[in-house]
Amino acid sequence: MQHRTLWAFASILILAAAAACGGSDAPAEAPPEPAAPAFDPATAGNVTGSIMLEGEPPAAEMIRMNSDPVCVKQATDTETNYYVVGEGGGLGNVFVYVKEGLQGDFPPASDTVILDQQGCRYMPHVFGIQVGQTLQVVNSDPTLHNIHATPANNPEFNTGQPIQGMTFDRTFDNVEVMVPFKCDVHGWMNAYLGVLDHPFFAVTAPDGSFDISGLPPGDYVIEAWHEELGTQTQNVTVAEGGTAEMSLTFTAG
Repeated sequence: MQHRTLWAFASILILAAAAACGGSDAPAEAPPEPAAPAFDPATAGNVTGSIMLEGEPPAAEMIRMNSDPVCVKQATDTETNYYVVGEGGGLGNVFVYVKEGLQGDFPPASDTVILDQQGCRYMPHVFGIQVGQTLQVVNSDPTLHNIHATPANNPEFNTGQPIQGMTFDRTFDNVEVMVPFKCDVHGWMNAYLGVLDHPFFAVTAPDGSFDISGLPPGDYVIEAWHEELGTQTQNVTVAEGGTAEMSLTFTAG
């Protein structure tokens, strides 16, 4: 009996020693990977340039809004805006963004992006947002609108706003260039949204100019998207604190 007691006590001591020395069969956890060095904003550069149109674009067409008397009364922009061309051939409403070359994670901006329904048009017509950033759709018209987004990489949604001043918030989980918006009540209303996982994008002004600021130094592929003319890309190198200039030209069909 005494031998059994001594053996049991010895076994307990052996097990305790094994546990203290890490004798478990469970695999050891891998050490955490070192964090990537933080981007120093002092080294940031820019990409500026212009998007041009060669040739004569189709003439804008008048939009018939007779189906809704409120639109007839409220609307001030009654022409199609597929082509916005400034003096000298600058092409507006082109979405320009960094397509390749970025490294690291960029948290979504904290501000809210607004898509307004005003004068029975979507404003803005072309715009961008980050994954996880809030989009707020506003109905500024005293008539029924609906927001029908038809993305390919994000969930589709279709929401009505029958009362002036109504708002609707939405976020996007996946990168997508571009997400089309339309109003099923007013067939002429449409807009396009670029969803990116970084903040380095811009929409060209009516004269075709754009500026993408705050880029880490590096080599990038910049893409320009137009709703009727498709896409073009160009490689650029951004030096520390430098500005890379670029220009792309689309040809009118």
